[in-house]
Amino acid sequence: MRTGWLCKATRNPGRVAHLGPDGAESKPGSLAALGMRRKDRQENGNGGNLPPQPAPFTERKYILPFILITSLFFLWAFGVNLNDVLIPHFKSAFSLSDFQSSFLQVAFFGGYFLAALVAGRLMERIGYKRGILSGLFLCASGALLFVPAGSLGVYGLFLFSSFVLACGQSFLEVAANPYAAILGAPESSERRLNLAQSFNGVGYVVALYVVGPMILSATVPSAEDLARLSPAVLQAYRASQTATVRIPYLVIGGIFLVVAAVIYFAHLPEIREAATPEEAGASASWEGVLAHKHLVRSVVAQFLYVGAQVGVGSFVIRFVMHVQPLLGPRGAARYLVLHAVGFMIGRFAGSALMKWTSASGLLAVFAFGALICAVVATSTAGAIPIYAVVLIGFFHSIMFPTIFALGIKNLGPFTKRGSSLLVMAIIGAAVVPPVMGKISDLSNIQRAFWVPLLCYAYVLYFAVVGYRPKPALTAEAAPAEL
Repeated sequence: MRTGWLCKATRNPGRVAHLGPDGAESKPGSLAALGMRRKDRQENGNGGNLPPQPAPFTERKYILPFILITSLFFLWAFGVNLNDVLIPHFKSAFSLSDFQSSFLQVAFFGGYFLAALVAGRLMERIGYKRGILSGLFLCASGALLFVPAGSLGVYGLFLFSSFVLACGQSFLEVAANPYAAILGAPESSERRLNLAQSFNGVGYVVALYVVGPMILSATVPSAEDLARLSPAVLQAYRASQTATVRIPYLVIGGIFLVVAAVIYFAHLPEIREAATPEEAGASASWEGVLAHKHLVRSVVAQFLYVGAQVGVGSFVIRFVMHVQPLLGPRGAARYLVLHAVGFMIGRFAGSALMKWTSASGLLAVFAFGALICAVVATSTAGAIPIYAVVLIGFFHSIMFPTIFALGIKNLGPFTKRGSSLLVMAIIGAAVVPPVMGKISDLSNIQRAFWVPLLCYAYVLYFAVVGYRPKPALTAEAAPAEL
């Protein structure tokens, strides 16, 4: 029994002596004392009384790949978010109902869904880099198809162009989201994905602020005015309206090709997710993937969230023009830009807050905020519901990447397939907008916003309860062989 430690400690209260292996006191600056402190840190974690430090954002070797991947998030914002401009534009150009105009989202996100069915499986074979290149070439093809569609003025061809563009973006989503998440420590995966997705918010604002006015008209003739036009004049009007999409999408297609060239010549490390002992013996089947219940719940949450996000964005202009009838499309589109600015701000703010706050807790706060805004939007009059809809953009901001990152937690070798399922959940955007459009046609657009309200309620449940994954099986926890 070492009584010397007690004696030396009590001679000078408040001073704790460090003893070497032989029981002798070590001086504060000695190697023995430093060794004891290092041992204390190892045993107690984070140096005893020191507060826990956040995990590093990423490693130095992954900085350039992360920057390149982040550029993809910015770029594909143009494809998906310009639909919010095209829907009211095509509604006027082709004299469509709200339900018919929502077919653009059905075609777009139908492409997302169908491509995701094969993207995850294909990614397992060809890797992240080739998957990204495949997505970029499909995106370029879809964007360039808008040029002949704009010349011919056929709504169906626009739908097909959107479908092809969405197939490419589905490949990018399946590859880029998990790739950004795994470029560093698992503990900071939500932060990385939220920061990368923040630039998607920047692209959202740029798309609406720069490209939107190039497509939208300052005024829109009423259905009665269009009905009085002769067939020749009506055809000329539609041709002039649809022609406005050609130049923007020609440029967008070219940018996709340039980025594809940069990615092709860049070095992107192929990161393989390690299997746990339990998963290593499991069959690489969908049954193994679906055994992760938190993933299943995240897919449902993603389905409802994306449906709500796209549904709200699709009808912001219509909502504003319903509440403020004197505003034309361009005037109403300013509120869509504000909606997008809030989305962008929320992405960056959420990414910063996740350094100190749990991802699930922040998701719960944002889901609750969106829920309250939806209640206000559906139950008030005047300018208040407009600002509530604008504010929903802020609360949308972190939902997709956070649900995604929480959903692929602890999936190990099933990460790519889990990612594929979460991208397939984007099909919600092909379901919710038509439902909202039908309700709007039968009643009004304000009542249609009850649909996203219900979606936010489930996201709130997922953030509070449903996100919890089963613990990853470690070597120490693995059952011993008999």
